[in-house]
Amino acid sequence: MIPAVIARCAGIDVGRKFVDVCVMVGEADAVPTEQIRRFSVLNQDLEQLHLWLQENGCTHAVMESTGSYWRPIHNVLDQGPLEVLLANPQHVKNLRGHKTDKNDARWLAHLLRHGMIRPSFIPDRSTRELRDLTRRRKQLVSNAADERNRVHRVLQEANIQVGAVLSDLFGTSGLNILDALMDPDATPERIAELAVRQARKKIPLLKKALEGHCMTDHHRRLVRHSMEHLAFLEEDIAELDREIAEHVTGNAALRAATELAQTVPGIQQTAAAAIVAETGADMSQFPSAGKLASWLGTCPGNHITGGKRKSGQIRKGNPWARQALVECAWSATRKKDSAPQRYYEQRRPRLKHKPALVATAHLLTRILYETLSSGKPYEPSPPQQLTATKLQRLVRHHSRRLKNLNRWLERHKQRCAQTGEL
Repeated sequence: MIPAVIARCAGIDVGRKFVDVCVMVGEADAVPTEQIRRFSVLNQDLEQLHLWLQENGCTHAVMESTGSYWRPIHNVLDQGPLEVLLANPQHVKNLRGHKTDKNDARWLAHLLRHGMIRPSFIPDRSTRELRDLTRRRKQLVSNAADERNRVHRVLQEANIQVGAVLSDLFGTSGLNILDALMDPDATPERIAELAVRQARKKIPLLKKALEGHCMTDHHRRLVRHSMEHLAFLEEDIAELDREIAEHVTGNAALRAATELAQTVPGIQQTAAAAIVAETGADMSQFPSAGKLASWLGTCPGNHITGGKRKSGQIRKGNPWARQALVECAWSATRKKDSAPQRYYEQRRPRLKHKPALVATAHLLTRILYETLSSGKPYEPSPPQQLTATKLQRLVRHHSRRLKNLNRWLERHKQRCAQTGEL
């Protein structure tokens, strides 16, 4: 039997309108007494919950990280000596058929009392506020991409294929063409002449893409609504960028962490703020770089049974930070003679593009961990020199390729001589 390690603890089952709380009190070698009460999520009742836990001498409390419902309770209970733990719902599931709110609270308290809960990472308030800003920015960027796709879809419905000619419909030339399309009397020739710079080479193709279009006032209204919403989103994103920069600048730890993160190849200011907002500036909560990669979801998963590896699919992890790291990995692979580029090029032939990108994001995670833990900027390692063994292997490989090529050329010349071809 697993011994108890906490004498006075509480398990909290979080809900939308109320919470069920089970308090367990008793010595480690004795059967604990249980008290279960229900409180609403109103601030006054949460203060009563806090007072009740103090009266029972609780030193620890645990609750599931259910959506954002845990945050109001955490805001109240975190003000004092009580240690509040957040548990991953996947780690504390009760048996099927035993699912009730009171049983869940009792089960959480039982697991906490016996030290069987692995607490989730809860950053400090300043980092949580930065996280809210960066996640909000990411959502607005996604909304802006949706609006651009809506404009593309409307143009397709109106038989306008400008998006197939221009690399960016929302560049200078594309915006000029969209503005001209709002005029019902504009001709394809006049609209195509609005292209600027390199796009002027595509004027003949633009005329063909615009000829015979069937754009109506209904299509123009749809495009106008999307463009107005897009302009609003761009202004909101710019405002969020200013707020994120001010928030990072005003906190010494966050500022130092983002500056260090920007020394890693592929990570710029916006991505650095988004990653640090998820991981926090202090790496001490992650015992190793592998633990950080597992928490983010950039490392391969384990599914081995009967001595056979079934799958190495990555875990869900933290989707916000993982997506930012994969984008940074894609940028780092284009940095000439960098370690991420060499790492990506070595794995792309075997893994293909997307898995190789995730593997490169795993490399960036490990580099980022070492950089933030040591507090020293990243210093790129020089390319590894070829050893004598590898050099001989390359010579043999290319010699064999040349022999095969010469043999193919000789056979090709013989076939040409027989058929009379050059």
